[in-house]
Amino acid sequence: MVVRPYTYVLKEGVPSLWTVRVFGWVEKRKVSFHRIIFLDIKGRAYFGHFFNDLESKIMNFNGNVTLIDPAVDTRWDAYVESHPFGWITHLSDWKRILEKSFQHMKGYYLVLMDKRTESIRAALPLFEVKSWIAGHRLVSIPFATLSDPLVSSQEDMEELFDAAIHLSKELKTKHIEIRTFRSFSMIKEDRFAIDNSFKHHYLTLKSEPEILMRTFHRTCTRQRIARALSSNLCLKIGQGELDLVSFYKIYSGTRKRIGLPPQPYIFFKSMWEILSPSRRLVILLAEKGNRPVAGLILFRFKDRVSAEYAGSNEEYKEVSPNHFLFWEAIKIAYNEGCKLFDFGRTSVRNETLMDFKSRWGTETTSLPICYYPKTICEEATEREESISYRIMGALCRRVPDSVLAAIGNFSYRHLG
Repeated sequence: MVVRPYTYVLKEGVPSLWTVRVFGWVEKRKVSFHRIIFLDIKGRAYFGHFFNDLESKIMNFNGNVTLIDPAVDTRWDAYVESHPFGWITHLSDWKRILEKSFQHMKGYYLVLMDKRTESIRAALPLFEVKSWIAGHRLVSIPFATLSDPLVSSQEDMEELFDAAIHLSKELKTKHIEIRTFRSFSMIKEDRFAIDNSFKHHYLTLKSEPEILMRTFHRTCTRQRIARALSSNLCLKIGQGELDLVSFYKIYSGTRKRIGLPPQPYIFFKSMWEILSPSRRLVILLAEKGNRPVAGLILFRFKDRVSAEYAGSNEEYKEVSPNHFLFWEAIKIAYNEGCKLFDFGRTSVRNETLMDFKSRWGTETTSLPICYYPKTICEEATEREESISYRIMGALCRRVPDSVLAAIGNFSYRHLG
């Protein structure tokens, strides 16, 4: 067993030597791993860990690639912070959120190590997603608006992807789905089918908001912001779970209106509990007469703020609460020293949302999804354009809220 150095923060009363045995499940086979921790007099910890027998098979396939657990390996989040592609959904917190919210997901983090320094050189986070409807698959990374393999060369990407194929075979998954943004140039395209049906809109915060506003569409954006500001809307920054509940009610109503099931409440609660203490998640609410009429969830990491989830009450559309919240969010991002404001991921089929985002003076780029094997891309497209998909949309618009929540809970047991 290889023992590697780690930095480890201990609580009072923790013994200086102990063994932890944990049991998990992989494809109905019991898997155990040991973690043996030795502390020197300075409190530096040394421990090795191995999965029986998954990690050893990965390492036997390629000795340069290994699996790590980001929840206990302090090098992981530090690597995400330092990597130019690192985003909030790469952090160990996102793994905690997904595995806490969705029982059909389990994370496997493939890393290339620098053997001399024992530091991470490149990484590919993957999640096993089990579904008898959508298929048993590996996804990097579920429910992430922005997602990249954390690599710096095509050679590292190839090495990690070969290990991902081996992992897929061990877990008996049907296909692999890798979502990219800035890393796409390091993908060897002939190995994948590429889906370019999602776009990313972003605003570079290079000037003060009032100057940036001059680049916004005059009638569709600037006039609506002015209307909102003259309509006595008030901004509230969420402080507790009651504000999260207010947001979720508005958001669920918006999803119903457009014919989509909402994500389960536990997903939002997990995000709130795990990300909001560090202000990596912020809820903005627009209130009219002390009544919440629109909501927006922001992610913040490094120099980037992203508008991730938004909703509004249709009764108040004439006072443009969505424009009010996005304008306030842009001002907050600028005042806190951020360089980029993201409008999130959008399907090219959603022309209304594409138009809304393009009218804020944004730049647009593709978010390629890479499918392996290639035939899976066609199946995914056919599924979204299927009759059953359209029937589900019509059903979501008509059912009571309690039934809509149940549909959402069922649907998201298969998505990712």
